[in-house]
Amino acid sequence: MVTKNQIKLVRSLQQKKYRNQQGLFVVEGLKTVREILKSELKTFGIFVDQESYKTDLGDLAVLVSSKVIVQMSGQSNPSGVVGVFHIPELMDFSLEGWVVALDAIRDPGNLGTIIRLCDWFDIKHIICSKDTVDCYNPKVLQATMGSIARVDIRYLDLVDFFEKHPSTPKVGAFMDGNSLYKASFSGSGILILGNEANGISKAIEDKVTHRIGIPQFGETTTESLNVASATAILLSEIKRG
Repeated sequence: MVTKNQIKLVRSLQQKKYRNQQGLFVVEGLKTVREILKSELKTFGIFVDQESYKTDLGDLAVLVSSKVIVQMSGQSNPSGVVGVFHIPELMDFSLEGWVVALDAIRDPGNLGTIIRLCDWFDIKHIICSKDTVDCYNPKVLQATMGSIARVDIRYLDLVDFFEKHPSTPKVGAFMDGNSLYKASFSGSGILILGNEANGISKAIEDKVTHRIGIPQFGETTTESLNVASATAILLSEIKRG
């Protein structure tokens, strides 16, 4: 039996302040919930409105009415599966391999896709400026397709972080940067991606050691690539070495 307080709690997790207060986040959709259940993240509760979902997800799933799912959900057309998980505690990490740094990424879909790309390219850590969209935003989580469980994400002062790692290559993506295809990449470094509208901020730009860009081959004038699309191209080349 699900109580009114439980419904209210799950619904409140649509907002960042309550996610931070409770240390919980909510995910919707059978595929994404199933992916996160395979990870080491701790489960708070799984709520489903069909017996088949309960069979699929196991004993942790609680069968509730469709009305309850609607009350819990932040979607206009709920999928019938709502998962609530504990936000993991962040542990110290060392700068090994490549790390992605995000400077004021604001669009939830972009951040979610970047997280998924990092999972695909085996990038273990993402560091975000404090004004980057919350990685536990429901729209971000939906775009990650479960990759949120496999990538370490933390929010901090990027300038301070870069100053603490002076010898680490800091590769910034710029429209006028040197061609990506003429660059060579070592086994480790920080790839920096900037805001969708304004690019990398001046304070961060001052810390960049290598400026790279993706050359345009078409004759038509395009303002810029979507930041998530650019991330895919950049990470592919970086992994090629």
